[in-house]
Amino acid sequence: MYGQMATLAFVGIEARAVQVQVRITPGQPAFAIVGLPDKAVAESRERVRNALHAVGLGLPHKHITVNLAPADLPKEGSQFDLPIALALMAAMGAVAPDAIAGFAAIGELALDGAIRKVPGALPAAIGANAMGKGLICPAESGSEAAWAGEDLEILAAPHLLSLINHFKGLQTLRRPEPNLARDVAHLPDLRDIKGQETAKRVLEIAAAGGHNLLMIGPPGSGKSMLASRLPSILPPLQPEEMLEVSMVHSLAGELMGGKLAMERPFRAPHHSASMAALVGGGSRPKPGEVSLAHLGVLFLDELPEFTPQVLDSLRQPIETGETVIARANHRITYPSRFQLVAAMNPCRCGGGSAGSSCKRGPRCAADYQARISGPLFDRIDLQIEVPAISASDLVLPVPVESSADVRARVTGARRMQRERLAALGIGQVIGSKGPRTNAELTGQLLDQVAMPDDIGLALMRQASDTLGLSARGFHRTLKVARTIADLDGEERVGRMHVAEALSYRRETLNRARAA
Repeated sequence: MYGQMATLAFVGIEARAVQVQVRITPGQPAFAIVGLPDKAVAESRERVRNALHAVGLGLPHKHITVNLAPADLPKEGSQFDLPIALALMAAMGAVAPDAIAGFAAIGELALDGAIRKVPGALPAAIGANAMGKGLICPAESGSEAAWAGEDLEILAAPHLLSLINHFKGLQTLRRPEPNLARDVAHLPDLRDIKGQETAKRVLEIAAAGGHNLLMIGPPGSGKSMLASRLPSILPPLQPEEMLEVSMVHSLAGELMGGKLAMERPFRAPHHSASMAALVGGGSRPKPGEVSLAHLGVLFLDELPEFTPQVLDSLRQPIETGETVIARANHRITYPSRFQLVAAMNPCRCGGGSAGSSCKRGPRCAADYQARISGPLFDRIDLQIEVPAISASDLVLPVPVESSADVRARVTGARRMQRERLAALGIGQVIGSKGPRTNAELTGQLLDQVAMPDDIGLALMRQASDTLGLSARGFHRTLKVARTIADLDGEERVGRMHVAEALSYRRETLNRARAA
């Protein structure tokens, strides 16, 4: 007796086709699973056995062999329970092979036959659609899988018995509807921050161009408050971006109720986070914080308190927009186009707050900031000092300008960037590695759209020699200048835009201190 069922295995965010093949032959009673299964897949024997018994199907006292093909692809997770059970039922004659031939299946089985939710329903549905098949998934994952396309046939079953009854015509499983997560919580507003007008301006520039930002200031100056209000001025995700972000969150099991979020992710890991937690990995590789912040914000508070090795692991994702996790037998890539926002005190003792200063002098600040490597500093476009707030600032009236006002300007600047790239034939599709914001411009494209006029270029050359800008620092300054020009509605980058961009570089700050 023979039965088979299609399913999918995840390599990064890619869902690869796997065929579950079951053969029942006479011989010593046994239940063997082959094809590089991990511990969770090997344990599916008992879950499948008990789930089938719960619906009145006992396994025959024969030799049962389950092969997960291709055999050289590692199989991880409990999502193979349901396809193994369906292939077994096809081999036993409990389900017609033709009824399940047009589907791929994922799902974990409970001992009572219930089908439990598993991570990755959205990429699995997209993978099944690419195979020309429908998807059988848990009921809780149905609304998530429905985003893969209206023409995709989806059977979202709560129980193995309901699935059997559907195939026998005794019950009809209705196609689930896609669902959106409406963020009813009120996002923190920029109106809550009094003073710090320069920092607010820099936050707007960072949001408009997707630039990395570092804020250096004493405790209580409002660095964390500013960072927490960045999501309120960022434009919402485009439909194609929403699917791209949701695929990563689906693999991590973080789509609550299968609802896709419209707002950009904001991740703020603690400084005790390990390298695997931040960039991904582990014995069973999963997306890290940099991937969960894809197309959103990664906020690192108390930046020097992170271990230097963890911080330096960010350098590749910042440059390439993806995280590569290499293992001896496979290589996994996760998208990681995030906007880095970091905050730090000027020194370990927090000198510079109102009415206090560092008792150890400049050496304390130099030692503390030396915990961050120069190459990482060089990859941060905007580096500003956030001064301490005075009592006179706190008694000021509530600012008139709200996050909604700033968001409108940011959205307009982003629209200019999209239109400019579209005119150059650069589209934005799911998985595309092309630039989407000014911060991602590189090479010839940067020279084409961000090169300032003659007066601005002369200032750039002079500043490069005076401040000792690296080639990366030179190019990142051009990107910031391009964003400032977009906020002003200017097609050409001028001297004024270049001058403002240069004022936000760490080299400028260091030179000002030395003077």
